[in-house]
Amino acid sequence: MSSGGESDWKRALRGLARADDVAETSSAAPAEGRRTPLGVQFEVREVVRRGSGRWQHTSNTTVAATAESAGELKLTARPVMPGRAGNWVGANLAWAGLQYQVHQLGLDGEQVRWFTDFAALARASSGSFLGQDGVRIALDDFGSALLWPLLDEARELGVAFVGAGREPVVRVGERGVVQLDATANEAGAVMLAPRVSIDGAEVTGQRLGALGTHGLWAVEWPGPVVRLAPSAREVTAEVLRLAASAPIEVPARERAEFIADYLPQLALTVPLVSADASLGFPEPVEAPPAQTPPSGRPEGEPVLPEDFLDAVPELEVTLVPTDDRDWLELGFAVRVDGREVPFSSLFEALAGGRKSLRLVDGSYLRLNQPVFAKLMDLIAEADTLREWEAGPRIHRTQVALWSDFEDLADASHAAVEWREQVAALTDAPADAPPAPDGLTAELRPYQLAGFAWLAYLYEHGLGGVLADDMGLGKTVQTLALIVHSRGAEARRGPTGSSPSAGLDPWLVVAPASVVGNWGAEAARFAPGLRVASVTRSQLREKQKLAQLAAENDVIVMSYNLFRLDFDDVEDQRWAGLVLDEAQFVKNHRSRAHECAKALDVPFKLAITGTPLENNVLELWAILDIVAPGLFPSIRRFTEQYVRPLSHVREPDALPAGISHADAQRVIARLRRRVRPFLLRRTKAVVAPELPEKQEQVLRVELSPKHRRIYEQFLQRERQKLLGLVKEEFDRQRFILFRSLTLLRMLALDPALIDEEYQGIPNAKLDALLEQLDDVVAEGHRALVFSQFTSFLARVEERLGEAGIAYDYLDGSTANRPEVIARFKTGTAPVFLISLKAGGFGLNLTEADYVFLLDPWWNPASEAQAVDRTHRIGQSAAVNVYRIVADGTIEDKVMKLRDEKSELFDQVLDDDGVFSNTLTSDDLRGLLELPR
Repeated sequence: MSSGGESDWKRALRGLARADDVAETSSAAPAEGRRTPLGVQFEVREVVRRGSGRWQHTSNTTVAATAESAGELKLTARPVMPGRAGNWVGANLAWAGLQYQVHQLGLDGEQVRWFTDFAALARASSGSFLGQDGVRIALDDFGSALLWPLLDEARELGVAFVGAGREPVVRVGERGVVQLDATANEAGAVMLAPRVSIDGAEVTGQRLGALGTHGLWAVEWPGPVVRLAPSAREVTAEVLRLAASAPIEVPARERAEFIADYLPQLALTVPLVSADASLGFPEPVEAPPAQTPPSGRPEGEPVLPEDFLDAVPELEVTLVPTDDRDWLELGFAVRVDGREVPFSSLFEALAGGRKSLRLVDGSYLRLNQPVFAKLMDLIAEADTLREWEAGPRIHRTQVALWSDFEDLADASHAAVEWREQVAALTDAPADAPPAPDGLTAELRPYQLAGFAWLAYLYEHGLGGVLADDMGLGKTVQTLALIVHSRGAEARRGPTGSSPSAGLDPWLVVAPASVVGNWGAEAARFAPGLRVASVTRSQLREKQKLAQLAAENDVIVMSYNLFRLDFDDVEDQRWAGLVLDEAQFVKNHRSRAHECAKALDVPFKLAITGTPLENNVLELWAILDIVAPGLFPSIRRFTEQYVRPLSHVREPDALPAGISHADAQRVIARLRRRVRPFLLRRTKAVVAPELPEKQEQVLRVELSPKHRRIYEQFLQRERQKLLGLVKEEFDRQRFILFRSLTLLRMLALDPALIDEEYQGIPNAKLDALLEQLDDVVAEGHRALVFSQFTSFLARVEERLGEAGIAYDYLDGSTANRPEVIARFKTGTAPVFLISLKAGGFGLNLTEADYVFLLDPWWNPASEAQAVDRTHRIGQSAAVNVYRIVADGTIEDKVMKLRDEKSELFDQVLDDDGVFSNTLTSDDLRGLLELPR
């Protein structure tokens, strides 16, 4: 024992056992024919520092370990094959490239499939590659216990397990155990000696390591002899340190304290035995390997003290303000059978994954109760545990999270002011303001409700997302808020000649094509607002932004100008920021997102009819700007929502440990979290007076020559791509999309890819002209959309030949406002529009027919095009036609579109399913490749 302070044995056992609580027990053939067999080479390597020169960066690398190695060791695995001399060689094999060498090297396809699966699981479970060539996988970082079933499968497939060195031996065992052998000497002291065994054989004098937390490995020289096996218990860093340590002595005078306070927990952490029977321990009953309990064998647990509390805990939760107005402190009181449980001790025990907590009176509280599991889930979501310095806290935007705490607790108390905010966010504000003076528009009931919601958020400095369906008047609701805010601010400030004199202006950021529309809409609905739409040339050549801001109530600029001149924008004071078509900031890595998040303004509003287009991270990105704190970080959001919701349409493909029911619960929780800060109404609900929208698919047969050309290219592309597999998707994404685009263009017109095919009959153009003949003859007007401007040029030719007048708009159109105005006020019956140029900023209720010439998988982009005409102000029924070339890739695009079409509904409405962006399976299905 040391001369003063903590005893040596206590210091040695710190982290494994504590006197005030109890830790949790974790549960966790040769190739046929003439095929070239493959093997896995297991090698222990030492991590060393490598420098490239005096002034250059120093990094880590690895070298083959020896008996003299003193540094960190890692067990690695690499693919090998037989060499000419009969030994096993790497032969330029890599985990990610074997599928391309099947025919060249005569490899067995099933073995190659195994190597591909192994590498994919290694990456997914935090495994890492050593070096830059992807040859070696560090098994120490292999987080998934599925490693062991994979190794069993390798044996069945005839994959050899080999070592590295002169006389290597590799043995994969069935069971690894770390134990403490406790013996008492004549003086009454207790000696604790670590014992490590694999398949019953003790491992002595060897270097040890852990495989994730679910396995053990050991190496012995000479040889080397490498042994690995799944562990009987979770292998934490403390357990591994203990396994490699010298025997620990507990002095006789502290023996009673050890047996009373430390022994119960140690029995749960590591098995205790007494080889000489000098201490009366019961025979240990081993827990199954961590994360992979074997089927058919019940768990047993070590003997625990009998004085456990069986009463159900009572939980009381409180919420009080802090010095930081954005955060409120969570307080918890826990009582069990009349005993107060210190929350700090309880929290530490729960966070450490312990199973029991020893109370001050010597009794034990079981922690494996549902209330504690739910409590930790909620606490983890409130904030990352390590970020708490002054105790648990909750952001004031986390309204639904507080509701979950209230549902869990037996009693709850929240700050009065915050509770009032919660009520107003979840229900209609009781004191909703009337439509402001100065707004000439007569707001519909749902628009008035939307304005009231925006006004409430503004008054309390809370941002939000106005995500109404396209065509429901999001702009006029926002203008109502701005007019209201000018009056409210003027009433608070000194009286002046102008209601808005001396007030900070609003900043509206919008796509370049929509910037001018804001001035027009403001002049129409809020003529009292002074609105300036600015360009970069104006800022550089005529006026500084500060001067424009001083002279106007609203400044409107493009996203491009916003990010390029952000230094000037940041220097200006703003009353609020409006992000129109906020899908432009859905990429959290983009400069536009970075600027929008960084701008310091008291209120931020995102306007978009499509807050999700591809995946839920887009929604996170927008909310991260307008409601920071609602979700703590992208890493936590990915853990809590993105990963559980991946492949939710395919229950069999969900990540390990997540059921379809779990995913549905996550979906419901995500809806609750975002609902107070996201307002979405659909046309079907709030605008039933809108005329009917009829959608129809017109299928056309390709001409024989067109069909022959399409099939030739299809087979050529399929042969080119047949060798690709899922793991190569990211690297080959460009090639896949190139083939996809090529086939889509061929389905439209072969001449789009080669002029030698000019003159081939085009069934799709024929069908369009037949429809337009009737539309024009009956006095209707039509919008015609395509993603390919080259095909719109073909349509122009046919319209010219048929004598049908038209207007034309794509991304290169310089005089966009004039072209739009010409169609709206003119008589041309047809408006040709590229899908990208017509996706937003257009109100074309003058047309009542829509033709989509080339379907795409993303329903949101098509819906935006259709809703250019099916919106408030439309009096005629709208007819939508999708013209599809039968028996082509367009059939598969339509099928995929149907599968993805409920993306919004899963979060924004109350039905539907999640979707990700195009996956490798999606692309391979579109290109008719085997999955």
